[in-house]
Amino acid sequence: MKTSKLLIDSNVIILGYMGCGKSLIAKSLANILNLKCIDLDCLIEIREKMKISEIFQTKGELEFRKIEKGILLDVLKSSKKTVISLGGGTPCYFDNMNVINSNSKYVFYIKNSNKILSKRLLKERKNRPIISKIESLEHMMEFVSKHIFERMHFYNMAKYKIDAGKKKIEEITNEIIEILNQ
Repeated sequence: MKTSKLLIDSNVIILGYMGCGKSLIAKSLANILNLKCIDLDCLIEIREKMKISEIFQTKGELEFRKIEKGILLDVLKSSKKTVISLGGGTPCYFDNMNVINSNSKYVFYIKNSNKILSKRLLKERKNRPIISKIESLEHMMEFVSKHIFERMHFYNMAKYKIDAGKKKIEEITNEIIEILNQ
């Protein structure tokens, strides 16, 4: 994989549904390219001094989305040549996707099957406020399918789509690097 001559002149944005591996892919990519990495959800928790689940519980989703939008704008304004991992819902609110596309040449949607996502999310649901009460794989698949259908329009606005399938993080990272090399 050629990275020595790779000149990134823009932020690289990683987006997709929760559980698709955005944070891991962003860290891997930033490490290989020797770039800074920002996980928007982590940054929100640091700035707000509370977990995202707590923000949802105490302030509600709408207030969370307003906070998220403000921090997204700060990050896009202050960051150059940075790998940025977004929250699963970030592209779907306000005019976020238009702002994202106008601030980066490299916007990647990490796609995965509803079944793979549902299996992953069922295991880690306690840390995710919108799915924390879902108890069965069947209900998780129902929720994920409906939710992705609602968000698909926004995700598909990304310039590049990567089908993650059962690929390892390294394979997905290499696929992104190949695109960046073009």
